[in-house]
Amino acid sequence: MKIYSTISGRRFATDLREAKQRGYLAHLPHYNSVFKYLESEALTPYLYELITLSAAPLKSIESDFAVDSSGFSTGQFMRWLDVKYGTKEDRRQWLKLHLMVGVKTNIVTSVEVSDGYAHDYSFFKGLVDRTAKNGFQMKEVSADKGYLGASNMLATLQHGAIPYIPFKSNSVPHANDYGAKSELWTRMYHFYALHRAEFLQHYHKRSNVETTFHMIKAKFGQRLRSRTLTAQINEALCKVLCHNLCVVIQSVHELGIETNFATESAA
Repeated sequence: MKIYSTISGRRFATDLREAKQRGYLAHLPHYNSVFKYLESEALTPYLYELITLSAAPLKSIESDFAVDSSGFSTGQFMRWLDVKYGTKEDRRQWLKLHLMVGVKTNIVTSVEVSDGYAHDYSFFKGLVDRTAKNGFQMKEVSADKGYLGASNMLATLQHGAIPYIPFKSNSVPHANDYGAKSELWTRMYHFYALHRAEFLQHYHKRSNVETTFHMIKAKFGQRLRSRTLTAQINEALCKVLCHNLCVVIQSVHELGIETNFATESAA
């Protein structure tokens, strides 16, 4: 609520008192207590688990997925010397959210938080593996050229899905100075080269992950207001969790799905 309404924690105490009066809270906490919990590393795994559980009701709907990342700025700044004599041009520090989303409802099925300069490629396999572990039956996974690589293609194929990752201009289907190409790489390269229109028809589903980031930032802000790194990570995960709850509520009304988180958790 503090992030959504953009008011201070002290003024948010009024909303806490109202929640207590309506029976939503059994005990009225001090607003600083909420901040202390947000700064706790012990909270992080629970947020990851809650995001997983919040996506569970849409297992029967989502089969095509998209992967991408986006930055969230913070209120912290690095030293001028690091900017002047280093390789970083932006003085504001920021974090990256790596998401895998279902392209039909924009539900986030797996998430990872990293520093703002982490390369996207290495997060692909973990996002795919966790989505499959959470019970989603994958048929397609779309991602941009930053994720192009034999290991990411193989990770997708191992879960029964087809990777739709476009090739770069210098990609070749045969062996080169970096070694021989796998059969999977060669087959996907020829499919991309000879059936470009059909390939792009599947690949363009990737735009839905851009829509997901827009939904999160438009509703819950693109800036992380917390000060410490742990609190910023937890705040970013809270944005994703709130987004998932909004998607589930919308899906209940538009798609008629039934939600029973107790059953999904036991499964």
